[in-house]
Amino acid sequence: MSQNNDIKMTFWEHVDVFRKGFVKCLIVWAVCSIAAFCFRDFLFTILFAPAQSDFILYRGLCRLAEWIGISSLCPGEFEVNFINIELASQFMVHLEVALIVGVLIAFPYLIIQLYSFVAPALYEQEKKYSISLIFWGVVLFFAGAALNYFVIFPFAFRFLSTYQVQEAVINQISLKSYISTLLVLSLLLGILFEIPIVAYFLGKLGIITADTLKHYRKHAFIALCILAAIITPTADVFTLLLVTVPLYLLFELSIIVIRRSSSNN
Repeated sequence: MSQNNDIKMTFWEHVDVFRKGFVKCLIVWAVCSIAAFCFRDFLFTILFAPAQSDFILYRGLCRLAEWIGISSLCPGEFEVNFINIELASQFMVHLEVALIVGVLIAFPYLIIQLYSFVAPALYEQEKKYSISLIFWGVVLFFAGAALNYFVIFPFAFRFLSTYQVQEAVINQISLKSYISTLLVLSLLLGILFEIPIVAYFLGKLGIITADTLKHYRKHAFIALCILAAIITPTADVFTLLLVTVPLYLLFELSIIVIRRSSSNN
């Protein structure tokens, strides 16, 4: 099947279509960011929830500890003091968070606009696969970000915020440090969860095969352990495994994805 008639468009016509789509994306992003900025209390209640001792993860661990009879699993009560040392820092953090949340809210629309721009140049079979890849790419990204928010970051924050070299040294966490660590880790986990999507494209290009990934399973596990140790700021094995195991499962999923995509060729 041949490509659509949009291939006959001139270069400047393509540029004009891209410009219009880009302007639409900026407008939607701005509207979503303004909405996020206005809901300040709701937004920061969510962001600061992992810093509270009644966060869902901590409550779940306490219930598990009570059920199995191991009291040490329950984190217990803790309190962290946040400080701000720059005059405009709170406003700038609020603005930056609103812009980032605006991107997340507008993300489906941004993807639709991007797809509508490249779709005319795709064959029908390529359109079918591209829609599926976009869907799973979005799902995997938010799954990685959710894993960080609900599991990885709370463990990391609890460990680092209560760690003391001496009792005389009191931890007072800066607002910017807390927010940036949370957002950066969420972004990293979201990107790392795109491993199957990247593997699919590399498989289609013939750069890697399912047999190659199977052969380097042990090497991949070690590499993922090292990567998990780099991105997780805590030194405990439990948190390390919480990152490594999902990443390794995604590696195994990549083998299945490449094998199935090769068999469909």
